[in-house]
Amino acid sequence: QVQLVESGGGVVQSGGSLRLSCAVFGDTLATKGISWYRRPPEKQREWIADIDSRGKTTYGGSAQGRFTISKDNVKNEAYLEMNDLKEEDTAIYYCNTAAGIRAKIWGQGTQVTVSE
Repeated sequence: QVQLVESGGGVVQSGGSLRLSCAVFGDTLATKGISWYRRPPEKQREWIADIDSRGKTTYGGSAQGRFTISKDNVKNEAYLEMNDLKEEDTAIYYCNTAAGIRAKIWGQGTQVTVSE
């Protein structure tokens, strides 16, 4: 069974940076892709970025040019480097693999709060 543990969130001022981490258990990033999502306050969860098994990345409009997704196949971890953060980036951030999504398993997420 997949388990996902997100960390690295916090409170940051507008224009600041954060690096989120995602530890994956029960799935292997060396042969799988992973995605980051976020749930802003009082809104639905939204997709941010993907990285596939070979390292190819895809970004949603809100992340393009500011966020970078990466993964470490040895550590079985994924990362989301976020720069030039804006108040609208305030959300709970989640990672997940296709297996986790199929099983409807999500981690606890990590809270990112961007202040003015």
